[in-house]
Amino acid sequence: MKKMNARFSSLHKIDSFAENRSLQPTAPKLHQQIFNLVVIVAALGYFVDIYDLILFSIVRVQSLKDLGLTDAQATGTGINLLNMQMFGMLLGGILWGILGDKKGRLSVLFITILLYSAANIANGMVQNIGQYYVLRFLAGVGLAGELGLGITLVSEVMSKEKRGYGTTMVSAIGIAGAVAGYFVAHYTNWRVAYYVGGGLGLLLLLLRVSIYESGMFARIKAGGPRKGDFLGMLRNRRQLGKLIQCVLIGIPVWFVIGIIITFSKEFASPKGLNIQGPVDNAMAVMYHYIGASVGALLTGLLSQRLRSRKKALLVALTGLCIGLAVFFLCRNVQVFTFYMVLLLLGIPNGYWSVFVTNAAEQFGTNLRATVATTTPNFVRGTTLLLTSAFAATKGSLGLLPSAILIGSVVMLTAILATLASEESFHKDLDYTE
Repeated sequence: MKKMNARFSSLHKIDSFAENRSLQPTAPKLHQQIFNLVVIVAALGYFVDIYDLILFSIVRVQSLKDLGLTDAQATGTGINLLNMQMFGMLLGGILWGILGDKKGRLSVLFITILLYSAANIANGMVQNIGQYYVLRFLAGVGLAGELGLGITLVSEVMSKEKRGYGTTMVSAIGIAGAVAGYFVAHYTNWRVAYYVGGGLGLLLLLLRVSIYESGMFARIKAGGPRKGDFLGMLRNRRQLGKLIQCVLIGIPVWFVIGIIITFSKEFASPKGLNIQGPVDNAMAVMYHYIGASVGALLTGLLSQRLRSRKKALLVALTGLCIGLAVFFLCRNVQVFTFYMVLLLLGIPNGYWSVFVTNAAEQFGTNLRATVATTTPNFVRGTTLLLTSAFAATKGSLGLLPSAILIGSVVMLTAILATLASEESFHKDLDYTE
């Protein structure tokens, strides 16, 4: 009788264990995590962000000529307008990052996309240069929050083993916005291209109604340590050191975009690489961003495969060194070959997704949005320093030697900063500073 009771007790335990297991929620599969609404909306938001960010470079000459400027006036005014946009992004990066940590990632994303969508539509209506300056500044402020807040949200709602896939999708899809900007501007006109960007942003607001706030942020919303304390972070030597490392890692991306791609026509001239055939800057941008979109996907997948952000970043930076060497050696080639070199250069330059993910993973929940939003915008802001150094040295050193010198310093600094940074792949992000 005792044996029979023991047997029934054992069977009951097995049945209870099976029942409890069946009641436990199963972890979402990889494709369910990657293609959830948060990742999709963040990716589409970054798509519109890059569309507008690069659109001005594509339509700059056409829009300024339509506003009555000569070729000579368009060059100087175009640089000033770009600087206004970048200044807006610097301020916006700090503003939205702090608010993202204080008020929530989702609510601030609503504000940023509404601002840059309205600014985009208004850019299509400008009638004079003064209006253009104001609207490029406002567009820059709005654009500054999209990537950092989106990456922060995705990183916090996905598991630590799979979040790299989500942030990779955000960047790979988002960077393709530059290609879309080229085709829309090519087949319509600059005013319509701005309207399209603004309309896409407003459509995204409808999708964003259905997504949810980060649970990690919700747990610290009511109390805990100070949130979004940007000035406190600057006073903390350890946190400031990590922030500087994160910025240095990303500067090569905008060295390539701000100097190599922006001045591709000058590099193609007889004083530079003597490319055989006319080079169109808009085409150069398009081909480079095709490569960057592919590179964002490959670098993100590599970081998951290697289970390391640092190793993936070092592989990309090494590839970028090789790509830049090829670029500076491609003298006297046909224009199509030149475009293909720019496309191939874009592949290692697509490490932007892993760079921003790495920055987001370096800090606790109370500072994560601040860092993930300010870091890429500080990197973009260094474009002004890089182009100023390029302008100051190319007269005495020459076009190519000046670019090679600046590029060498930027690449070496980024590699050293990557080696010194903390590996964050396996890091649990549910903590505070």
